[in-house]
Amino acid sequence: MRRLLFSLLMFCVLPAWADGHDQLYKVAGWPEQRAHFNDALTAAQQRYQNSLPPAVYQALVNNSNQRFAPQAMDRRAQAQLRQNLADPKPALKFFQSPLGRKIIAAELLATRRDQLAKNAQGLPKMQASDTRQLIIGHLAQALPAREAGAEVSLAIAGVAADSLSQMIPGLLGAGQAQNMLNGQRQRLMAQNMLNGQRQRLMAQIGNDLNNTLLYVYRDLSDPELEEFANFAESAEGKAYYQAALAAIRAGLAVGQSTSSLAP
Repeated sequence: MRRLLFSLLMFCVLPAWADGHDQLYKVAGWPEQRAHFNDALTAAQQRYQNSLPPAVYQALVNNSNQRFAPQAMDRRAQAQLRQNLADPKPALKFFQSPLGRKIIAAELLATRRDQLAKNAQGLPKMQASDTRQLIIGHLAQALPAREAGAEVSLAIAGVAADSLSQMIPGLLGAGQAQNMLNGQRQRLMAQNMLNGQRQRLMAQIGNDLNNTLLYVYRDLSDPELEEFANFAESAEGKAYYQAALAAIRAGLAVGQSTSSLAP
């Protein structure tokens, strides 16, 4: 798999350092999660086929396929994971443990196409003891679930915006469209809108986050859930999840136009 050479310093590190990041990327389920995302993207494209004009639909498909090309997503995400996580060994050790493998299996199950379809109308309301609710509350604060969910939604919205912008030159004329798309005022407005949308999405996700985590990790015992929360709240866990969020944003290319992405 190709990697981004994001810094000349990469040539100075030990091979084991690179191997640790590669191992962590695989052990933590990143390739499978990306594949699940692409499955969901294909299903979304199919749903839009009969509701959009052919030209707009084709632009949507072309832009989404370019932005979310599997190898490019993996390359961007891996590069950011390397850049933002100085030492992968603690996270790798945790996710290679029996509990870590159980956590990854639960997360991968939750994002499978059949499970997303099953829960399309919402997750069941989970019942839990006060102790379990308390642990989940700690986990909800430690995991960047709100942020990650918002980035996925923003990335999909970005594809739609790109697709519509391709229609503008034909509707408004090349000069007028260029001024609209490239003006400093429009860029600032777009960034403000993006930040506003991000905050709204995070708030919406946060409203039901505890129940979502109770459902996803329903097969973990209370002691296992507490051990997971302890890792997520530790310095090593925080370092991993901060790097993971940066990797998600890079993989999804949030805030970037499709035309600016390298093939």
